[in-house]
Amino acid sequence: MAIARQRPDFTHEATAWRAGDIPVAGADEVGRGPWAGPVVACAVVLDPARVPVGLDDSKKLKADKRERLFDEICATAEVSLAFAPPARIDGHDIRKATLWALAQAAAGLARPPRLLLVDGRDVPVVACATRAIIGGDGLVASIAAASIVAKVTRDRLMKQLGLAHPGYGFERHMGYGTREHAEALAELGACRHHRTSFAPVRVRLALDRPTADRL
Repeated sequence: MAIARQRPDFTHEATAWRAGDIPVAGADEVGRGPWAGPVVACAVVLDPARVPVGLDDSKKLKADKRERLFDEICATAEVSLAFAPPARIDGHDIRKATLWALAQAAAGLARPPRLLLVDGRDVPVVACATRAIIGGDGLVASIAAASIVAKVTRDRLMKQLGLAHPGYGFERHMGYGTREHAEALAELGACRHHRTSFAPVRVRLALDRPTADRL
């Protein structure tokens, strides 16, 4: 007999509320691994009376369901987004840039949270208590909501970059290191949205500096 997979719920938030940590926010990021584009971080404070049904780790949801949940989350919850662009990633490293974006997202909430629940092992430096939860986007409702908003936002942005920089295929691979992306780098060089500190891009730049109009 198959065992049902655990899905995100509001248990962590409810426990925090009972302890007086109001509001409590969940935070997550998308885009640590791609060769191009920003890291997008999101912080969400859910309304306990209107928690969207079907929340899950954004990676486990089909695109149409992510879009539907994105709209519902933005209509019912407090949402804040922050972006760590390639220049910050290259200047500080991906970990520091990601933590910076998470901190900016938390700081951008209309009501400062008393507790920030963060997916993963690291927590940003913020003006409230923090708790890292490994696999939090699959366990905690507000983190799952943050992962969905961050994912949809970044995908939309990369599709726009695909139109602005044709040939790279950003609208399909979202900046990740696919064969198509590698072939485009070899043919076109890097554009200003590439992360020059990432090895595939750095190697390409060493072989053939991109033309000034691409940078």
